[in-house]
Amino acid sequence: MHARELQLKRFTVQKNLFSNAAMQSKEIREFCRIDPAGEELLKMAMTKLGLSARAYDRILKVSRTIADLSGSAEIGTEHLSEAIQYRSLDRNLWV
Repeated sequence: MHARELQLKRFTVQKNLFSNAAMQSKEIREFCRIDPAGEELLKMAMTKLGLSARAYDRILKVSRTIADLSGSAEIGTEHLSEAIQYRSLDRNLWV
């Protein structure tokens, strides 16, 4: 429940936006900032897994949710790693 409360609070200014999943590119850039280590990890995953720009955004949104669930204000490499793992699992199930 705490993660939903964080999301509702985060999006009080945005109209018609109530969850991380509904974020568009502008909100992703604003609310899903990652440090240089996270950027490097995500670039490496994109290359190795052959992911699209759309997958990049989805990973960032899932990472933001994972960070919210852990009570973290920032997206850390551990949150990104978990989101990437889910994405690779998803791809394996569809192939």
